[in-house]
Amino acid sequence: MFTDVAAIGTLAGTFGMLLGYSAIRFHIEGDPVADQVDALLPQSQCGQCGFPGCRPYAEAVAAGEAEINLCAPGGEATMLAIADLLGREPVEVGEVVEKPKSLAVIDEENCIGCTKCLQSCPVDAIVGAAKQLHAVLGVECTGCGLCVETCPVECIHMEPIPQTIANWKWPYPRMPRVASYRPGRHRTAEEHHTAEADRQEAA
Repeated sequence: MFTDVAAIGTLAGTFGMLLGYSAIRFHIEGDPVADQVDALLPQSQCGQCGFPGCRPYAEAVAAGEAEINLCAPGGEATMLAIADLLGREPVEVGEVVEKPKSLAVIDEENCIGCTKCLQSCPVDAIVGAAKQLHAVLGVECTGCGLCVETCPVECIHMEPIPQTIANWKWPYPRMPRVASYRPGRHRTAEEHHTAEADRQEAA
């Protein structure tokens, strides 16, 4: 009996040391800058920035491989926060078209179970299996619409979510846009004109 206990204890100690060595030897350091950029993003995983999710976009921004103004849901506020974090010049976001909140709906009669919508969903809001009927988890769907384009039989469509007391939110106040100015950088004529126009409007 003592021999068995000693053998098991020896094996447990050996495997424990191997696991500890592996954790140290193959440890992968994360990118703290990418973590901070990712924390500023809205985490909608909509893919409108051209990346499959917020994390890949944050990594590209941290590496200097993507512009800081590609997040449409975050808008100008997110762009300015990222610019301040990275010490980069603000970039024009442009007009962001507000889309009504919607939910992906799958037509049960036409779904062929190809699983292409499952692969395109950035938040895993679609459940199903090959050659089986798929369904959308309403609480997880962000309404990005990426699954609509991938469906070969066009059985997915977006349905607007009606606004009720339960899901209505007070709109954020819109602040007047003021051209960015930093010490050591001269304003252009256009920036000076914009700042003066905003000052007169505020007065």
